[in-house]
Amino acid sequence: MEQNKEKIRHILQYYYDKGKNASHAANKICAVYGPDTVSISTAQRWFQRFRSGAEVIEDAPRSGRPVVENCDKIAELIERDRHSSSRSIGQELGMSHQTVINHLKKIGFKKKLDVWVPHDLTQKNIFARMDACESLLNRNKIDPFLKRMVTGDEKWVTYDNVKRKRSWSKSGEAAQTVAKPGLTARKVLLCVWWDWQGIIHYELLPYGQTLNSDLYCQQLDRLNAALMQKRPSLINRGRIVFHQDNARPHTSLVTRQKLRELGWKVLLHPPYSPDLAPSDYHLFLSMANELGSRKLATSESCENWLSEFFDNREASFYKRGIMKLASRWELVFEQNGAYLT
Repeated sequence: MEQNKEKIRHILQYYYDKGKNASHAANKICAVYGPDTVSISTAQRWFQRFRSGAEVIEDAPRSGRPVVENCDKIAELIERDRHSSSRSIGQELGMSHQTVINHLKKIGFKKKLDVWVPHDLTQKNIFARMDACESLLNRNKIDPFLKRMVTGDEKWVTYDNVKRKRSWSKSGEAAQTVAKPGLTARKVLLCVWWDWQGIIHYELLPYGQTLNSDLYCQQLDRLNAALMQKRPSLINRGRIVFHQDNARPHTSLVTRQKLRELGWKVLLHPPYSPDLAPSDYHLFLSMANELGSRKLATSESCENWLSEFFDNREASFYKRGIMKLASRWELVFEQNGAYLT
């Protein structure tokens, strides 16, 4: 059995040296020696060791269970349930809690907070994301358009901002809590449009006013006027590529008619995909970090803060947010439609 393990590791090292990935190596080995010969996770761990410079593939002789065997069994339980605790794994395998933690560190695992995603993607959503990303990548290769793209979105800006922090907790003790702003918190709706060169136009809606199709069309007229002043070459050549998400005011019949009237080419955007919207993954994220625990007394102070925030960003900040979009399309396609975190 040990001789077979060493043989498989030699073959894994061969595929690693040939520049293949771990999944490819595991699939090739299982195709020859049987479906359960080596798991992809085991192949990935050995590839990680090869990358770190490890040359010895035999288990070091020692009393008790071999380290690799322990690591494989622990990793198998983790892959089965990523929320498994180190104590429950230790009880199942008959080893101490600290030994489990040590093995997990050796094979590159560490505990992280789960990441919230905006939507539980269906198969249809996933296919839509992959199709859209492939189409956009191909279009951008044939006719690069990111420097002609204008993007916009809306965000609630609250007056009192609470920053969530990490804190240490004793074993068995509940995590520290912090109040989340409620629905009735004082806030104002920011509507903003920008491109790779910076902010083009933004508005703060009066308290209590909500966005609908009629108001959005009026905003598009004001945006068009701002474009004539700040980006005349784009307007004069009719080369604007417009990006927005699929919120109802953005996709209504009256809005689509307005966009055709303006002559803007609307960019494809898959549903439930804030990770592919520059405002969400770049501009608004930076705003949230900057706001921190800041308290804004009035709508005027809110507007002053926004004006200062937008003006103080270097040109490279806006360019970076737009230009990384192509690499994000590529990542979503490579990750089979999964959310980018």
